[in-house]
Amino acid sequence: MAEESTQFTDLSGATPVRGYLHLPGEANGDAVVFTHGAGGNSNSSLLKALGDVFAASGYLFLRCDLPFRQARPAGPPRPGDAARDREGLKRAAELMRSRVHGRVFLGGQSYGGRQATMLVADEPTLADGLLLTSYPLHPPGKPEQVRTQHFPRLRTPALFVEGSRDAFASFAEMEAALKLIPARTTMLGIDRAGHDLVGRKAAMAEQLARKILDSFENFFQRK
Repeated sequence: MAEESTQFTDLSGATPVRGYLHLPGEANGDAVVFTHGAGGNSNSSLLKALGDVFAASGYLFLRCDLPFRQARPAGPPRPGDAARDREGLKRAAELMRSRVHGRVFLGGQSYGGRQATMLVADEPTLADGLLLTSYPLHPPGKPEQVRTQHFPRLRTPALFVEGSRDAFASFAEMEAALKLIPARTTMLGIDRAGHDLVGRKAAMAEQLARKILDSFENFFQRK
């Protein structure tokens, strides 16, 4: 069984890293860094469930708050926050890389996942794979404003998890967008789920996290 999560803080770099670290009972040598969306934080029910489930399966799992959330307890990121948020993710990935001998995976929910893809498009050696939940392909009701400019530069394998009722992207839109990515990709569709995937049913978070873990381990088979 996984140990309880513990608060994690690192102030040694230019960008602080803060969040919660889930320690595996029997480590498999891999680590996951996962962050939240524009309206959330590292204490969301989905992030906590993912941390518990992945750690129980052997992964060192860090769920972290992006710099914009560390600076402001509520409210969305501002236009100028994105670069620093990516720096925070980069630092978190580097810290986890120093703690494990295996692979490091990076990802996040919505905005956090988008920042992870942009970061890895520029620095492909930073992560061995991406886990992306509810990728915000476009603003709701504005399908012409797609956020895929960096997709042709993504060389890192990626697992996308999308809800069938997500206003930020339909299944068909996501499937078309993934064709722009030269790396290996797959999509796990969650029927009747919205952008937050679990809605108000926090009890569903663990069930969803287990489904995500199954898809993750099938896609990123251990070498």
